[in-house]
Parts: sequence; structure tokens; C-alpha cells
Amino acid sequence: MALAPRFAGQAYSVGLSPKTVHTVELYLDYVCPFSAKMFNTLHQSVLPLVTEKYASKVQFIFRQQIQPWHPSSTLVHEAGAAVLRLSPDKFWPFSAALFEHQKEYFDVNVVHESRNETYKRLAKLAGSVGMDESKVFGLLEISDKPGDDGSLNQGNQVTDDVKLMVKANRRVGVHVTPTVLFNGIEEGSISSGFTGEQWDEWLEKNIK
Repeated sequence: MALAPRFAGQAYSVGLSPKTVHTVELYLDYVCPFSAKMFNTLHQSVLPLVTEKYASKVQFIFRQQIQPWHPSSTLVHEAGAAVLRLSPDKFWPFSAALFEHQKEYFDVNVVHESRNETYKRLAKLAGSVGMDESKVFGLLEISDKPGDDGSLNQGNQVTDDVKLMVKANRRVGVHVTPTVLFNGIEEGSISSGFTGEQWDEWLEKNIK
């Protein structure tokens, strides 16, 4: 599936040319433990390998998959959208930081705080990877005052971005996380338990 320019930071690619033919899409949820397991292996072991061996042959795209049974899922993915809006090159470092701290956004740790309080913590986390904390929060903050037209449910400045992400993901029918697509087709052989060595073997077999 094509990647909208506003979400360009979701792609991890090195030295790609127009002849590049392979795309691995990763549908991950920031508050899914299995997504964290897959992302951490990729970020620490696989992406350096891609840079070394497959830089001109494959790109990885992180598709943000909101899982609504985790109420905080929308909030953390909105933070990802804010980072994409402000500094696309910070998306993968921010994602690494968010997965490292994902338990801080599990139900038990957000249930007693307001939505904007959660956003403030996410903005501070974004600040830890070099983002302007105030700008991130500015995109996330929910006003407690009606809009100019009297609306009471206007969302924040990344609501429309999240709508596009959800719409795109629904088009391919992704449900569980993590889900991996290879050149647009679900690749069921790849699991969250894949080690770096297993990823290397899979890439060696499939990236020609």
C-alpha cells in the first residue's frame, strides 16, 4: 500500500532507488506487548542488518494500528502522529522510547489521570528524543472550551491524521497486532517471537 507523504517518517529505508521492489509493513500497537517484542528485535538487530545487507532492496513501514480495547492506544498513537507531523525523522526513535516505556501507558497507569495529563507525559517522552515538548503537547491538547461553532467534540490537531491511518488499515482488514505484510500480502510465517537470526534467515530467503 502506498504511504501518504504526511506519514513518510513511518518508513525505514536506506539508499532506496526507484527499482526497489520489496516492502515489509509492520502493523503495531504501542500498548501491545507482542508489538513491543517485535519492534525491539527489529530496532536493535534487524534494521542495522538491513542497512548492511539489503539497503537498496527493501523498506520497512511501521503502520500504526490502534487497538480500541486498550483505551490509551488512541492517545499514544496520537503522540506518534504528532511526532510525524513535527519531525518525521524522530518517529522511529520516539517509537523505540515509547515501546520501552509502554507499561506506563497500560490501563492501570492511566486510569486515574485526565487525557491531557497523559498527553503531557507523552510530550515529555517525545522531548527525551529531541522533540520540542511544548509543540508536541500543543498538537495533542484537548480544549475544555467549545469550538467557535459551538462544537464539543472537536478532537485535537492530529485527529484527522489518525482518521486517515485508521481508514488505511481498515482497507487491508488488519485486526491483530503485530501483523506483517510482505509486498502487500499478509506474511503469517513471521511472529513476534522471531529472533534477529530468524529475521536474517527470512530476509536472506525472500529479498532477492
